[in-house]
Amino acid sequence: MSFEDKTLTCRDCGRDFIFTAGEQEFYQSRGLMNEPRRCPECRSARRAADGGRPPREMHDVICSNCGKPTQVPFVPTGARPVYCLDCFQTVRT
Repeated sequence: MSFEDKTLTCRDCGRDFIFTAGEQEFYQSRGLMNEPRRCPECRSARRAADGGRPPREMHDVICSNCGKPTQVPFVPTGARPVYCLDCFQTVRT
């Protein structure tokens, strides 16, 4: 299938932007069916704003390997060991 550059209008700022043939090919390869609705600048700004998600809730724990205090983004159940970042890197490999 051959792609050609398309001019689209950003839904946020109203400016025209080019949806290039390369981007269209990328979208198709990933199975994405819809064209982008925002220009690259507005997409970047939206990502930087983190989509309005609340910050992650962190939980204080003690590393199962070295015993130092650390924080994890999940509630530990006690069923599995919990590691600090340094120990996790060594245990993971």
